[in-house]
Amino acid sequence: MAKASMKAREDKRAKTVAKYAEKRAALKAVINSVAASEEEKWEAQKQLQKLPRNASPIRQQRRCQVTGRPHAVYRKFGLCRNQIRKSAMQGDIPGLVKSSW
Repeated sequence: MAKASMKAREDKRAKTVAKYAEKRAALKAVINSVAASEEEKWEAQKQLQKLPRNASPIRQQRRCQVTGRPHAVYRKFGLCRNQIRKSAMQGDIPGLVKSSW
């Protein structure tokens, strides 16, 4: 199990990303716009840099929904490899069977 503080930190990052998502998208649109002048692009870039560091979605860590483990987390299930194996052996994940050949 991950520490509660690590889970709380990830929750806080998710809220920050959601809070600044529109503003980030608008600034990115100005920066990538062909019609915008160089001064407008420069101002948008400075405003983007002034946003909080954790407002960037790339800083979020994918964690297991059960244990909070940050490594070997499968996107399709939202679980780490250990929990996937455990759930598959119990038959909790439909269509997932242990392979043998």
